[in-house]
Amino acid sequence: MALSRREFLVGSATACGTLLAMTVPRSEGLSTSTQGDSSKSLAEHAAAKGILFGTALRGSALKDPAYANLVASQCKIGVPESGLKWEPLRPAPDRYDFGAGDYLYQFSISHGMKYRGHTLVWEQALPPWFHNTVNAGNAKAMMLDHISVVVRHYAGKMHSWDVVNEALEPDNGRPDGLKNTPWLQMIGPEYIEMAFHAAHEADPKAMLIYNENWLEPEDRPTEKKRQAALALLTGLKKKGVPIHGLGLQSHLFAETVVGGPNLARFLDQIADLDLAIFITEMDIRDQHLVGSVESRDKTVARKYYEYLSFMLQRKAVKVVMTWGLSDRYTWLSQFSPRPDGSPVRPLPYDADLKPTPAWNAIAAAFDQASER
Repeated sequence: MALSRREFLVGSATACGTLLAMTVPRSEGLSTSTQGDSSKSLAEHAAAKGILFGTALRGSALKDPAYANLVASQCKIGVPESGLKWEPLRPAPDRYDFGAGDYLYQFSISHGMKYRGHTLVWEQALPPWFHNTVNAGNAKAMMLDHISVVVRHYAGKMHSWDVVNEALEPDNGRPDGLKNTPWLQMIGPEYIEMAFHAAHEADPKAMLIYNENWLEPEDRPTEKKRQAALALLTGLKKKGVPIHGLGLQSHLFAETVVGGPNLARFLDQIADLDLAIFITEMDIRDQHLVGSVESRDKTVARKYYEYLSFMLQRKAVKVVMTWGLSDRYTWLSQFSPRPDGSPVRPLPYDADLKPTPAWNAIAAAFDQASER
């Protein structure tokens, strides 16, 4: 997932005010009454409250036996980082390659994990041939054919699909807040509902999710985007479009304020639409934190606990997924490196596959959540 300039600037800005008071993991002062039981996996902590926990899967990382065993032991659902995006799936306009997606599916089911798809319609991660081949005359047929072929390939096997990804950008100036993507330009705003209908026709059993970034912080630009998302989802529901949930990616900066009244209101409005809420790509960036590793880990753990404790107050939150499980394989090493050159530490396991304070923060948030 690439960062826009606005997201980078907003996310990296220092938050105003003091972060909410909270308990933190044992090594950082978490009270013994809220310790996560380390004899249980994160998936087990989540499952005790009716929540499904998992992570993004990368084929090359799973060639590492120790990491593969860690994922299998901690997770009950997986999603490809890239294997089901257009670029790897469509080496040519008339050819599909399911090798990467099928490998990750087999890994998931062989370890008792559910499998979800990401993503059917997005303006990024498109193959090199796309812009010279797809035009206003054939874009609709190309999109619908892609959805039909891909979803039918996994029909009956998928827990859920991210049908449309990141379709909003109010800064583009449209009254409806839609991002000016090739799909919008070539098909029109109806491309979103078309995509959901096509996915449902290809696999009526799969949950169909609209997935969006940067809906979490408590700031004015984000509130504008939340209102655009609410309007979009309300309109889809009124039209009878088969949509079952909203995915909040939750790529958060450690210093960003989340969990305020505007987000609370938005989550309640989404739940009132009878939509599930998934946390689909969670990680907490320490890119701009200063101080020792121990200090940075404490701040990252605090943010995990703060955010998840807030989100899990809503029973509509059914799924929680991190974007990778170990710092050894995080995408942020490449896309959001630290200015000082030290390794980023955004995930519940470090590069040595040892649990960080974030592990206990996540487990504690699950333990304190209500059952759903």
